[in-house]
Amino acid sequence: MNDATTVPNAVPAVNANGDLLNEKAQLQASETAIAQNSSPSRPESFHSAASSDEFHDPEETPASSARTIEPPLPDTEAADFPVPTTGTLKTPIPKPTTQPPPQTKLTPDQEAKYAQVLSKVSTWDTIPTSTARTAPNAPLTDDERMWLSRECLLRYLRATKWNVPNALKRLQSTLSWRREYGADTFTFDYISPENETGKQVILGYDNDARPCLYLNPGKQNTEMSDRQIHHLCFMLDRTIDMMPPGQENACLIISFKGAGSGKIPTVGQARAVLNILQGHNPERLGKALISELPWYVNTFFKLIAPLIDPVTREKMKFAPKHREYVPADRLWKQADGDLDFEYDHKTYWPALQKLAEGRRERMRERWARGGRLIGEYEEYLKGGERMSLGQEIEAAGAGASGGSSQIDGLAGGVEGMSVR
Repeated sequence: MNDATTVPNAVPAVNANGDLLNEKAQLQASETAIAQNSSPSRPESFHSAASSDEFHDPEETPASSARTIEPPLPDTEAADFPVPTTGTLKTPIPKPTTQPPPQTKLTPDQEAKYAQVLSKVSTWDTIPTSTARTAPNAPLTDDERMWLSRECLLRYLRATKWNVPNALKRLQSTLSWRREYGADTFTFDYISPENETGKQVILGYDNDARPCLYLNPGKQNTEMSDRQIHHLCFMLDRTIDMMPPGQENACLIISFKGAGSGKIPTVGQARAVLNILQGHNPERLGKALISELPWYVNTFFKLIAPLIDPVTREKMKFAPKHREYVPADRLWKQADGDLDFEYDHKTYWPALQKLAEGRRERMRERWARGGRLIGEYEEYLKGGERMSLGQEIEAAGAGASGGSSQIDGLAGGVEGMSVR
């Protein structure tokens, strides 16, 4: 992988509270121009406006002057998709009735390791176009830079038990894999045939404000193909879109009701799914509630058990009481809840598209206004009350004396690391 000779994004100093405090980083953020790069090639029919890496700022405000605090998302989505008090719901639920739990404060050692990862990824100018060892490099897109948020870097550090070189290697591997797999090019139109029966539904939130993704293998409606796995990748990304500020995890609710032996995934498909879940969405699973297991499904899980990470296995609950994990009024009746929901593809699918694409576009706008910084806060990007990274840098101002040497020290400390 090629390292840029000029840092494309500010590499701020990090204090014990995770705040970014130095004047040099502010100047870098203000003066650095972000080149507009082309996205990896895929069949044109897969592309949509939502997957574009062009960032539109309607006010055309330079990053250096856009330091006002962004307000939370206006509550228009709830008005567009209300939860009916009577009758049947046919659209997604836009927000939770519960709050995410508070985040665990990092230790000084963890903050230092995060600073090392941030320093290194902020020098990435190009990455390989695939996971092949001989793959050529191509410039990072704006979407990929935005993906490299503070929370993203921390997820990969936690997944690698705070091993900095391994976290860097896995971060680059996921970016290259998403290019190779085409994960950012799948559109609602392309995936739509897979979901006509509602075999995957994003609906409601659990007790910790995690969005719930219902998986219903018994409603399988297509022959085995790559698009079946693309479908899960796409829905996981949309579940992430539905996460409220402060929440990083999802709740999977899997029911094998009506799933004959012919509708159970093969071991090969299971490997592909686990690669998506464990390899390229680490620390995203909060809970997996698995029910209605016939004997052949139990056998299937025994076959794939060695492939499942021990941390993931701890989050899997078999034959659970769903009401213990999800508020009854937000839990689908098919999972023993009180929510009267009917899957109508012609109603649900465009509603989900409107919500997900709208949120992605607002994230892009916030990221541009915040200065297009690698290491941006996801809570800010999702419309929470936290200031942006650039705002914190400006708020610190000239008070961060000595910041220059701290930045230089962080950069020098990881100079020799290789992630290829």
